Amino acid sequence: MNRTGFTPLLTRRSFVAAAGGFSLTGLMDWHAVGASQVAAPKLETQAVFAANSNGYASYRIPGLIVTRRGTLLAYCEARRTGRGDWDAIDIVLKRSTDGGRTWAEQRKLAQIPGARRNPAAAREASVNQDGLTYNNPVAIADRNGAVHFLFCLEYARCFYLRSDDDGVTFSAPVEITSTFEQFRHEYDWKVIATGPTHGIQLRRGRLVVPVWLSTSTGKSAHHPSDNAVIYSDDHGKTWQAGGFVGRNSAELIDPSEALVVELADGRVLFNARSESKAQRRVISFSRDGATGWTKPVFHEQLVEPICAASLVRLSAKPQRNRLLFANPHNLTRADGDTTPGKSRERKNLSVKLSYDEGATWPVNKTIEPSWSGYSDLAVGTDGVIYCLYETVTPGGNLFRNTTLTLARFSLAWLTDGKDSFTDTKRNGNSK
Repeated sequence: MNRTGFTPLLTRRSFVAAAGGFSLTGLMDWHAVGASQVAAPKLETQAVFAANSNGYASYRIPGLIVTRRGTLLAYCEARRTGRGDWDAIDIVLKRSTDGGRTWAEQRKLAQIPGARRNPAAAREASVNQDGLTYNNPVAIADRNGAVHFLFCLEYARCFYLRSDDDGVTFSAPVEITSTFEQFRHEYDWKVIATGPTHGIQLRRGRLVVPVWLSTSTGKSAHHPSDNAVIYSDDHGKTWQAGGFVGRNSAELIDPSEALVVELADGRVLFNARSESKAQRRVISFSRDGATGWTKPVFHEQLVEPICAASLVRLSAKPQRNRLLFANPHNLTRADGDTTPGKSRERKNLSVKLSYDEGATWPVNKTIEPSWSGYSDLAVGTDGVIYCLYETVTPGGNLFRNTTLTLARFSLAWLTDGKDSFTDTKRNGNSK
């Protein structure tokens, strides 16, 4: 610990000490060997939500899950003008039952009658008064086949939907803002947001969704911010507030959008964005995915241009433990400004691979070298890897005219043939 009282950048040795030993007992089997891994080792991309289509200028904040039946559900914020986070925004979703090659018609998921603008947005120049802001969609694929879906309205209310037919239809929205009211005794929030991207289901059945909250006294009514989790132990029927993870301070500045993944020993890894001078992702651990989060530390290998990221498990024992992480791997600016904590250009979207539960990330491969922003990762039942990410056509604006593109690739492509599930099947173990 340095003299400021904040834990310094995380090294491999300190990560292992913080994470503890890995116990593989009880870890679920994972079946992900398919012909597509052999037939499609290259990178394939296609636009799923195209800018300036269906009445929306921009599609942002992507989310992606694979259901128990293998259906891909892609969802996002559809922004009318592309003016910013307080635009007139709808939550839209598309389904694919053929591995992302074709998609059903786009549809809007939620409409809450009688809703009003959040007073915190009143001073923001980007506010579009012609509509409401539906924001931060998050889905979870339950092992029982259900799909859980959360979203926020005006960064002030939170709702829950459920689908029991693989995302064909969803239940009417149920408000769960009372869950966030449980944070009031510690934090007088004016703005709340789930995720974004996707939540997870632990092996014990618990549903976990990272969230962030703000007092809205700073820029864009989203700052300063702290992050935390909410969780459900009854398959989404009720939700509870978990513990805070990152608290805003001089060293950890505005921790916000976050990701979670369950580790081999049952603990949960929390990976978050912040605007800290370290320019690195911050991580924390919990034994139950809800409380007792360890002191956040920066991970040296995970650079932070100040942008959301994505994290998912690719495989587990009896195969090899593999985690995937994606974000814009870039710390440069066109103007050359290297001021610590200042945002960097969102480009060079890259996918990293870890074999030691996130302690190190020895594989890093670029998906999109040009402008690229938020992303979400998912893994098909056949082992194909998917990444839904923000991009923009040449000459466009990443924030105002964003297209969501789906990348489809294999483990063999990611590792240049050094690792693949086909080798696991043939030899009985992986490289």
